[in-house]
Amino acid sequence: MRRTLSLTQQVYSSDVVGSGKADMAETSERRGYLDWMRGVAVLVMIQAHVIDSWTRDASRSGQGFRNAVVLAGFAAPLFLFLAGVASVLAAESKRRRTGSDAIAAGAVRRRGLEIFALAFLFRLQAYLLAPGATLAGIFKVDILNIMGPSIVATATIWELARTRTNRIVALALVTISIGIITPIIREAAWPLALPDQMEWYLRPAVGRATFTIFPWAGLLVAGGLVGLLLNSTDGVRERSWMMAAFGIGGATLALVSYEMSFLPSMYARASFWTTSPTYFFLRIGIMMMIIPIAWLWDRRRVWLRRAHWSPLEELGRSSLFAYWIHVEMVYGFLSYPLHRQLSLEGSFAAWALFSLLIFGLVRLKNRLVAMRHAGSLGLRWNRLSRPNLLGG
Repeated sequence: MRRTLSLTQQVYSSDVVGSGKADMAETSERRGYLDWMRGVAVLVMIQAHVIDSWTRDASRSGQGFRNAVVLAGFAAPLFLFLAGVASVLAAESKRRRTGSDAIAAGAVRRRGLEIFALAFLFRLQAYLLAPGATLAGIFKVDILNIMGPSIVATATIWELARTRTNRIVALALVTISIGIITPIIREAAWPLALPDQMEWYLRPAVGRATFTIFPWAGLLVAGGLVGLLLNSTDGVRERSWMMAAFGIGGATLALVSYEMSFLPSMYARASFWTTSPTYFFLRIGIMMMIIPIAWLWDRRRVWLRRAHWSPLEELGRSSLFAYWIHVEMVYGFLSYPLHRQLSLEGSFAAWALFSLLIFGLVRLKNRLVAMRHAGSLGLRWNRLSRPNLLGG
């Protein structure tokens, strides 16, 4: 019971994928642009679910809806990618403070296991709140089910590789391998011999698995590679060159992947939108391009010589909380009268209003957490500040 309470506290009082105060000893500038990106991902995530749940059937056949679906498809990749960035930054920071790769990797692995446990806690909540839900739904594979084990794997790769060069090579090779073998895994016969609950982690199953290890884990490992490169820069000048490299490299990767998607496939069966390596690498390229954009936007505080409050950064630092509360609100009984009832335009308007509601709840949560940390509520909670490995 105490362990379950501790996990629940992490949803409401700390970030789960990003940078915590202790184990992510990054500059406020670096934290800012990563949180800004995570805040963008939160808005896209809410848009994805609102459009999916509330748009009526008659409005789902136009180009506008198809464009909305394409945009929505970048929310989960961004979360996984940024989780990988944060995991490696956390490991590097912990190693600098302790001098031990094993201790650093162990701390990140524990966070990955906690996120995996949160995945089942989230599904248990859905089971208790959704009339007619079945126990089998607790084992549905969602983003947290993939994120947790992927963080564990990334931390293990980081530890075993031992040197910076080896880590860069190892993370790059694992990323490439996952992208390449995904179509093979999807068509292989051997996963059929596994229990259903294990097969769902390898291949999608209607109503039981949208996210799978292949290719989604590869996006988190790719983020780990980017985190390692970010950690190798010191000073604004070096970081500026690194950001330029991310922008040019990401654009090149995206363009080459897009052009290669028109070539004959090397696989017997591969779908561009789900299993194709070209789409996998195209998304990584686009996310790499977003990093320098977010960094430049965040640099305004330096150019203007003043601190500034960013609602996107605040939302990004609470991305797990936003994820946790909004899913049931969008798909559950609270919004049942809106399910498949709105035009596409109405759904976008509802998305804007609903996003404001979620942001308001985030601010309220942050205010209550701040009061609790200051002792205003007179409560004692375990581990009030934990490393950020989706946002808190």
